[in-house]
Amino acid sequence: MIGICTALERARWSVWDQQAALLPLSYVEAVQRAGGLVLMIPPDQGLAEDPEQVLELIDGLLLAGGADIDPAAYHQQPHPETVGTVPERDAFEIALVRAAIERDIPVLGICRGMQLINVARGGTLLQHLPDRFGHQEHRRVVGSFDGAEHDVILAGGSLAAGAAGEVAHVTKSHHHQGVDRLGDGLLVSGVSAMEDLPEAIELPGRHFVLGVQWHPEADQGSTVVGALVRAATRADTTLARE
Repeated sequence: MIGICTALERARWSVWDQQAALLPLSYVEAVQRAGGLVLMIPPDQGLAEDPEQVLELIDGLLLAGGADIDPAAYHQQPHPETVGTVPERDAFEIALVRAAIERDIPVLGICRGMQLINVARGGTLLQHLPDRFGHQEHRRVVGSFDGAEHDVILAGGSLAAGAAGEVAHVTKSHHHQGVDRLGDGLLVSGVSAMEDLPEAIELPGRHFVLGVQWHPEADQGSTVVGALVRAATRADTTLARE
């Protein structure tokens, strides 16, 4: 059972136009292809205060992509390009990932989810990559993965390389922010082939805590989400034996 955190967005369907807890179907299908079941987890103030209630129900946690993280979560003022933040989602997911790591539940963070892991461990973000690197190659077409492929280089023997199945990996990218100061205990296990920008981070000493800056759920050939499902299955089997 893989829990996936949802976004809070305005949505329209049939005759309705309402606030909704949303998750792109590609995340669900990626978990299902790997043999997992999905539990969608919307932001919940009660669970932020006591994450154990939901962690008892899941074997793995997937932090999906989405809106920029509120810079207040890492003690910075917002950049003009930092928009659409949802502080209640940030606070909920930070509490959830911290508790999941404490319990050694396998965690995979995708794009925003990787950034969330870093912030939860006390790290900071680059709020607008073009200011640092002078190009828009990490988000070429807003709202689309068209032309979004670029290479990342993963450290041999790392969790990231094992999950991707190779050290030179072609990815689908859609982000304008990235990891700056690394959070406590994390290590960078993958960088962009274009520049020294972290594209994968992980936490040694845990069964599976991995963040990837790209979108494996958008690539049906990717094995990254499957690696989370396998890790969750192993963790569930270990707990059953104990």
